Amino acid sequence: MSDLFSNLFLSSLVSGGVLVAVPLVFAGVGEAISERAGVLNVGLEGMMLMGAFGAFAAAISLDSIWIGLLVGGLVGMITSLLMVVLCVRLNANQIVIGIAITIGAEGITALLHSAYYSDTYPRLPRAQVLDVPLLSRIPVLGEGLFSHHASAYLAGLLVVLASWVLRSTGLGLNIKAAGDQPHALAAAGGNPRATRTMAVMTTGILAGVGGAHIALIGAGLFVPAVTHGAGFIAIVLAMLARGRFGWIVSGAILIGVSLSLTTAFQLVGVDVPIDAVQMLPFIMILIVLSLFGRDSYLPATLAVPYDPESR
Repeated sequence: MSDLFSNLFLSSLVSGGVLVAVPLVFAGVGEAISERAGVLNVGLEGMMLMGAFGAFAAAISLDSIWIGLLVGGLVGMITSLLMVVLCVRLNANQIVIGIAITIGAEGITALLHSAYYSDTYPRLPRAQVLDVPLLSRIPVLGEGLFSHHASAYLAGLLVVLASWVLRSTGLGLNIKAAGDQPHALAAAGGNPRATRTMAVMTTGILAGVGGAHIALIGAGLFVPAVTHGAGFIAIVLAMLARGRFGWIVSGAILIGVSLSLTTAFQLVGVDVPIDAVQMLPFIMILIVLSLFGRDSYLPATLAVPYDPESR
C-alpha cells in the first residue's frame, strides 16, 4: 500500500494526467469558442481524428513533430469548413452535421490507415521534452508538471490568450454577441455569420492540434479511432466550464489523472483491470453532469441557425 504514495507512483500519475489533458485543453478551448459564438460543434471528434491522421502522415514523411502539429491544425480547419458551409452558411442542423462529420472521419481515417499503414504500423520516436529550469526539479510534482513537450506549455498559453480575447477585446464581444444576440450584433454593424465562421474554423484548428497531440506525442502512432472519444469529452468540458477556460483545464487534468491510473498502478506492481480504470473518466462525467449540468451556462442561440430575416 505504501507504493501507492511513492514518488514514482505520484510522479507518473501527474505526468500521465498532463499528457492526457493537453489535447483535451486544445479541443475544449476550441469548442468553448465555437459554443460562445452559437455553434454546437458535435463534429469535434471527427476534426480531431482527421487532424491526428494528417499530422501522423506529415510527421512520418517529414520526420518532424512540429510540422505534424501544424498539418494537424490545418487538416482540422479544412474539416471544419464542412460545418461552416452546411451549418453557418446554409443553416443545416448542427447536431446532425456534426455527427455526420464524426462518422465520416472515422471511416475515412480507418480507410487511409488500412491503405498506407496497416502492414507496417510505423511508430514515431518519443517526443523530446522541455524541462522548465528549477521547477522541473521540484520533488514529485516537478517532473510531472514541468517536464513535457513544448506543446503542453503552449496549451497553457492558449488558455490565457483565449480568456483575454473573450473578456477584453472587441473580437471577444462579437463572439459572445453572435451566440447570445446575433441580430443585435448585425444591427450594430457586425456580421454574425462571419463571426461564427471564424469561431468554427478556430475550433477546427485547435481540434486538429489536439488530435495531432494524441497521435504524435501521446501514442507515437496512428490507429483507427486513436482519439477514443476525446472530442466528446472536450464538448462536455466546454459546456460545464460556462465560458471559464480555467475550468476546462481543471476538468481535463482530472480526467487525465483518472486515465493515467493504469500506468501508475503498473509501475508500482498493482494489478488493476485496465477496463475498469478506463471507465473512470466517463463515470466522472456522468456524475458531474448530474450535479452541475443544470447550472451550466449556454448561449441563448446555441445550435440555432442565424437567419437575418427572422427576429
